[in-house]
Amino acid sequence: MSLRSSSLRRALVPFAAALALSATVVSASAAAAEACGSIITAPLAPPVSADDPCPSTDPVVCRIRVLPMDEKVEAQRTRIQYHGLLEDMHRTAADMRAAGATDEEIARELVDMRNQAKAITRAGMTPEEVRILEERNLAKYGNPLGPTADQLYAKYGTWQQVIDASMRTSYAVDRELSLEYKPCPVQGVSG
Repeated sequence: MSLRSSSLRRALVPFAAALALSATVVSASAAAAEACGSIITAPLAPPVSADDPCPSTDPVVCRIRVLPMDEKVEAQRTRIQYHGLLEDMHRTAADMRAAGATDEEIARELVDMRNQAKAITRAGMTPEEVRILEERNLAKYGNPLGPTADQLYAKYGTWQQVIDASMRTSYAVDRELSLEYKPCPVQGVSG
């Protein structure tokens, strides 16, 4: 091999590697931009001392911050399951709309589904975590699972806004569990 081709190869190998790496980064970025459902955004933060002031007004966030790491991991898994139930709600709304259901009918079904989802995900929580959630909801809505469809209608004023609200997730809780939730596009009507 000549000195010239050896020099050229030494120059081209890092260049080719850089191109391959940039293509991988672009591909990974595109995949991340298309990701939906529960997205893990970072490693879970280590627990903080219960004596540390909580920067959130949400008691659930404050509770998550102090959980031992194994309980935090379980809380994250439970939240991911909850996000999956929200995906079911998106599909149900699309199916009902395609079948001619009214906004009120869709809203009532989704509020019921959301409350059922809460009950299902709470089954994996500690009694203390469930107590905190239920106390908050009892004080705020008079119902341990949260607001009724009629309470949400009184708050928002339209059934479409109730539909939208029923499929939201708590940004603060998701962030504390190093998650982001992005609804997946609904592909046609399931049957």
